[in-house]
Amino acid sequence: MYKLLDGNTISKELIESYKKQISLLKDNNKHIVLSDVIVGCDDASKIYIENKKKKFNDLGIIFNEISLSKDITENELLLKIEELNGDNNVNGIFLELPLPNNINESKIVEKINPNKDVDGFNKINLGKLLQGDNGLFPCTALGIIELLKRYNIIIEGKNCVVVGRSNIVGKPVALMMLKENATVTICHSKTTNLKEICNNADILIVATGKAKSIDDSYVKDGAVVVDVGIHKIVNDGKSTICGDVDFDKVAPKTSYITPVPGGVGPMTIAMLIKNSINTLNYE
Repeated sequence: MYKLLDGNTISKELIESYKKQISLLKDNNKHIVLSDVIVGCDDASKIYIENKKKKFNDLGIIFNEISLSKDITENELLLKIEELNGDNNVNGIFLELPLPNNINESKIVEKINPNKDVDGFNKINLGKLLQGDNGLFPCTALGIIELLKRYNIIIEGKNCVVVGRSNIVGKPVALMMLKENATVTICHSKTTNLKEICNNADILIVATGKAKSIDDSYVKDGAVVVDVGIHKIVNDGKSTICGDVDFDKVAPKTSYITPVPGGVGPMTIAMLIKNSINTLNYE
């Protein structure tokens, strides 16, 4: 019988410990100030950002919204990031993605001071990850490693297959698994023998971005499966949430599997808080 990798429970435990850390920092007159840069904002985004702001404020982190017009130019946005980089009262910078089509996302991300890059997307931080140095690293990848460790899942010596090669999840988590002494294979849309490779995985991490793209034929008995995806599916007016993995088919073959929702997502938020605390190391 499989067990769930319960990100909700683990993230709550982590966040409670971070709350104590933040309280101790405040007692020593150290405050964490984050700036969330938002270019244009629809109603759904406003709700998401307000919820995030409340979560951070409840923890004792000062959360400032920097709301900018959807018509802002790339140069104006670069100047705003430069201003925040130079503000000694700002510890961390978020950048809400995606940006409007007229703005080069990677150019803006690279402008963020890597010591304030709480999302961990700046190429300097990714370079530190590659070299095994300390830095601020992508939160979803960090959350996956933390979740596996919290369930005492042995990583060292295991075959790990990562399906997906994005800079946000696939590549960073592959490097982190490698650092934990797993044998890592990265697969992607051009992989010709995907099913065969996945069937060799002791730990299968799926970040395809396609709903239910991985079924039980890709998974060997007893594997650990981590599903990074989240999708809203509407059928006959009813909406359901699913991941990149077909949970109902895959779960019975696994030893551990993440639910969607409630698996990787909450861990990403916990690691965002951890990165926010770690910005103080670079003051």
